[in-house]
Amino acid sequence: MDLELWSALTAVLGLAFAGYLALTLKKQKVENTRAKEISTYIHDGAMAFLNKEYRILFGFVVVVAILISYFLNPQTAAVFIAGAIFSIAAGNIGMRIATSANVKTAEAAKKDIYQGLRVAFSSGSVMGLTVVGLGLLGVSLAYWIFKDPQIIYGFGFGASSVALFARVGGGIYTKAADVGADLVGKVEAGIPEDDPRNPATIADNVGDNVGDVAGMGADLFESYVDSIIAAMALGVLGVATFGSKAVFLPLLLAATGIIASILGNFVVKLNRKSKPHSILNFGIWSAAIIMAGAAYPVINYAIPGEIGVYFSLLIGLASGIVIGMATEYFTSYKNKPTQEVAKASETGPATNIISGLALGMISTCIPVAAVCLSIFLAFKFAGLFGIAIAAVGMLSTLGITLATDTYGPVADNAAGIAEMAGMGQETRKRAEALDAVGNTTAAIGKGFAIGSAALTALVLMVSFGQIVNLQTINLLNPNVLIGLFIGGLLPCIFSALTMKSVGKAAFEMVQEVRRQFKEIKGIMKGTGKPDYKRCIDISTQAALRQMVLPGILAVIAPGLVGWLLGAEALVGLLAGSLVTGFLLAVIMANAGGAWDNAKKYIEAGNLGGKGSDPHKAAVVGDTVGDPFKDTSGPALNILIKLMAIVSLVIAPLLIL
Repeated sequence: MDLELWSALTAVLGLAFAGYLALTLKKQKVENTRAKEISTYIHDGAMAFLNKEYRILFGFVVVVAILISYFLNPQTAAVFIAGAIFSIAAGNIGMRIATSANVKTAEAAKKDIYQGLRVAFSSGSVMGLTVVGLGLLGVSLAYWIFKDPQIIYGFGFGASSVALFARVGGGIYTKAADVGADLVGKVEAGIPEDDPRNPATIADNVGDNVGDVAGMGADLFESYVDSIIAAMALGVLGVATFGSKAVFLPLLLAATGIIASILGNFVVKLNRKSKPHSILNFGIWSAAIIMAGAAYPVINYAIPGEIGVYFSLLIGLASGIVIGMATEYFTSYKNKPTQEVAKASETGPATNIISGLALGMISTCIPVAAVCLSIFLAFKFAGLFGIAIAAVGMLSTLGITLATDTYGPVADNAAGIAEMAGMGQETRKRAEALDAVGNTTAAIGKGFAIGSAALTALVLMVSFGQIVNLQTINLLNPNVLIGLFIGGLLPCIFSALTMKSVGKAAFEMVQEVRRQFKEIKGIMKGTGKPDYKRCIDISTQAALRQMVLPGILAVIAPGLVGWLLGAEALVGLLAGSLVTGFLLAVIMANAGGAWDNAKKYIEAGNLGGKGSDPHKAAVVGDTVGDPFKDTSGPALNILIKLMAIVSLVIAPLLIL
């Protein structure tokens, strides 16, 4: 049997296990009628947003597929459509499971915190294994049919296009609702988070899913497939050095990672003796150790005696963990950096924001050092192919890493539902404990996504240079310098557009929540019912309207620079966007996470607790940080990868 079919069968195994987990979750019963009603609101709002987003994406995919077919070939257009469909399917499945598991997590937490953990983690595992299963299946089948990595770059282009719109649209949606709910509910009305009297609270819970489930899933789906495809392409170029099976090695390693993730899943499910945070971390570590052990015989089979390739994979695995741990250090309120941001709140929101920005900037040191060291060592061990394998290694256990990330919004929703449905103080307390773990896993997930984006984008850029026959780049060439500056500029413009989009959408939400508080009688006494649907509609329309321009910018810019200034300028653009985008993404993600957790640190009873002046200042900082960490920052990961994959798709038109 062809090796790509073996990897496809492993992908099917991962999908089958995800299906088993989904069926198990479906059997979970929910007794609280009010909780079921709230969960239905969240599910319906999330699906309504996705369905409207898909209509816009359908038009985009059709137009781009026609252009690819005309300027390149119909085969690339076909796999472009397949990549978009597979990415949409992964996000849709994850969303459906997450929006049904939230209430089941709250119900399970009534009995036991570990029951709640298992339900939330199982829903995350469905998402994680669906992403890697569909990603590996799509790439394997595309290569089996066409036998040409240049054609299957189209699959990555389709996945990246969907990811950008999903990330930007979802990020605008969730932060418009979150900012509106916080500014009017917490600051102006003085009511708690997730209070059912707040009209924006359901939209806020919907946003957790469209941003951190569908958006994050699409983000890492495209990183996963792009890293595999780029490594396969470099494997083709390195056949003379590593042998004919080097092309298939990325597929085999990804398949090994799926098995390691499934085994790590069992480790999490069977552990009831540790704290929830330790259980999730132990699952990730277990999967990484299994992957490290199993990868050696796989590499030795495909490329006998090439120990340097194995070391490259280990480097990728280790750097992913280092970046995740660094993110946790800077953003967890148990650690000094975030506590200092909270302390700064004592003198007002301005000093809180200054402290958070400084934290974000200094936090770039470890991720940059980890990526630089990975590049240096992987290249030393196995050349450019080693760097590609390091990227594959970093993402190899995505099945469980994404599971722990998706766990976060499910636990967050569960805590909100427990509060709104009045499920009791003990249930709320357990759900909040699970949510606190989710805040940390979400921050680690964002750090992991940023690190993997940097390595993947670098490999894609190297692949582009190989395809267009560029061995060196002359930095004194004016076209290259222009490309560098344009590339450095694009992440700034992109971030500005997405931040302004959140501001505009949040303005509409604030106005609507204020209107309802003023016009709906009895809303503050709990006798009047807020119009949740109106707030959901505002977030949906604003997100879909505002996501188009940033998405089009990312697709058009590489083509224009390549056409007007040539391939060397386009490499400059990719290099400039990679450096600026990576740094901006780390700053925004970590500053936003620190602002959020500084607020939670105060809410835990420190520095005066809820309602104090430091708390009000921290809420303002958290509001600034919301679009940082959940809209602009994460979307930059996709921007740098999408521009690289677009460059690869059009590379045949630019060969020197």
